[in-house]
Amino acid sequence: MATPTARPFLKWAGGKAQLLDAFTRRVPQGLHEGTLPIFVEPFMGGGAVYFHFNSIFRFKECHIFDINEELVLAYSVVKNDVRGLIDYLAGISDGYLSKSDAGRKDFYYAMRDTFNRTKGAVNFRQYSEDWIERAGQFIFLNRTCFNGLYRVNSRGGFNVPFGRYQNPTILHEDVLRADAELLRNTTIHLGDFMQSEPYISEETFVYFDPPYRPLNRTSSFTQYAKEGFTDEEQRRLAAYYARCNARGARLMLSNSDPKNVDPDDEFFDDLYAGYHIDRVPARRMINCDGTGRGEIYEIIVTNYDPHAPKER
Repeated sequence: MATPTARPFLKWAGGKAQLLDAFTRRVPQGLHEGTLPIFVEPFMGGGAVYFHFNSIFRFKECHIFDINEELVLAYSVVKNDVRGLIDYLAGISDGYLSKSDAGRKDFYYAMRDTFNRTKGAVNFRQYSEDWIERAGQFIFLNRTCFNGLYRVNSRGGFNVPFGRYQNPTILHEDVLRADAELLRNTTIHLGDFMQSEPYISEETFVYFDPPYRPLNRTSSFTQYAKEGFTDEEQRRLAAYYARCNARGARLMLSNSDPKNVDPDDEFFDDLYAGYHIDRVPARRMINCDGTGRGEIYEIIVTNYDPHAPKER
């Protein structure tokens, strides 16, 4: 029987699973040579790139960051007590799937209400056994809400509606176990991307996956981006990218390509002038409007030549 492969245990808007091959073809030679033993991801999100690269290259150490406290809590529980999390999710899954459609809907909204009502009592800075239930609720809501989205209202309450899936898989036990094993070499940080700087050196490979710049003002994708990541934030990130470059790290960044909408939009070309910029086809998969799921181009920015011959 094949060993389960570590992969994201959450659905996540902007996930990079479809671009993994494009990223892998563009990794720096140092990953193959073993001279880049440290991996840093300042915007963890769903973790597709982290799980993929750490599975392949088995870094000496990894540091992953995100400002979403629920996300960081869930990763921490998978790493520290996957058995307790599996037991909790098994109970929720059995209770939910045994109900009628109407019963499932009521179950979902009751869980969402509990999740929101108890948030104030959670200490997101200090790990405790109470986190297991919180992470289980978060994963349940992610697996049963509309399109697996994460969105909050102005008060910070999770407000995505019920998803109406026939047979959602709430517990991916093999995936959770594989992820827990992979996370053993990884430190999970709650914080802004700039807090990753102490871990970045000439021995580090950094992958940046910031909230994507919206392609247009009405893009439904924008409402799921992390709050407040404006063009000014994109510029702050570009300045940080330059600082990491000065530290001697190998860097890879992805983002939406504004030329999809306006061929004359040079925002990223100007922001990352002097670095290598590739444009690759992608497909936006999470969108409340099905017509918005067509192929577009995204950019990959590296501070090394991604097409230089690689010795294996």
